[in-house]
Amino acid sequence: MSDVYELTIAVDLRDEISDAELAELSWHLGIGPRPDRLTIVTAFPVVVLDDSDMPVIEDDPRPLLAGRGAAWRVGGVLCSALASRADLPRKGWSLMSRQEMHPDDFGEVGELLRWLAARAHATHVREDGAVGVGFLRFHEAEIPEVLRVESGQVRWPA
Repeated sequence: MSDVYELTIAVDLRDEISDAELAELSWHLGIGPRPDRLTIVTAFPVVVLDDSDMPVIEDDPRPLLAGRGAAWRVGGVLCSALASRADLPRKGWSLMSRQEMHPDDFGEVGELLRWLAARAHATHVREDGAVGVGFLRFHEAEIPEVLRVESGQVRWPA
């Protein structure tokens, strides 16, 4: 049995992102190099075995939304894009990403989603204050569930 999910993020961001944040976001999307300093998602803990075969936690930064090409379980294509909205009435950035993910990755991806939600254009904010950032679908499900950030916490569908 596989715990693979389809994650689709579609969000417009306000025009208040610094060049450093934009560079880090581009790295997470797989469309730019890794910046020297990470400020959006700062910890990527992984358990490895040391020379004595004892488990230790190390930091292993990796882009979170950089999958490309044919999807392994959910079908279709994995992709990410970031486009400027400079020529549109609502300035800022438009972000789209479709990825496969395992629940083990919810922590780091959730941190990125919280960052995106805090910068999302007002059109993504619901009446109850929750921010709609995309959709999550278990690979065997036919219908995705809305993915929201509420009170600074990602509400992962059950």
